[in-house]
Amino acid sequence: MIPATNGLLSQDFAIAEQTSHTWYLDIDRDVVVGYTDGLDAIEQAIYLMLETERFQHVIFSWNYGAEFLDLYGQPMAYVLPEIKRRISEALLQDSRIRAVENFDFHVEKSKVLVTFTAVTIFGALPIQKAVAS
Repeated sequence: MIPATNGLLSQDFAIAEQTSHTWYLDIDRDVVVGYTDGLDAIEQAIYLMLETERFQHVIFSWNYGAEFLDLYGQPMAYVLPEIKRRISEALLQDSRIRAVENFDFHVEKSKVLVTFTAVTIFGALPIQKAVAS
């Protein structure tokens, strides 16, 4: 038997995008100091995504975070393209981020400083991330 829908399925539904309005975290002092929105909110979201190791915390979805732990001790020829791929994969999970481009790598002993541009719905955002390898 097929349930009666009373015409509900024939109506048009609009899917609304969620806002970027969120708590503003003062990372240095480890406190919440108000609210943020727009480009600042996305910059904070990018920082949190890249600082969260993927698959390591039960509270987060498997789509959240980036994987850097298994890059330790690997050859740089493998590490550099993997960092680019993993950062792009992590950030593009967020619908507010349209592209991740202009990667630049600076290798210092066992650390890689990555700079790139995150193209968001609010504009371009330059980002830096240090990855131990």
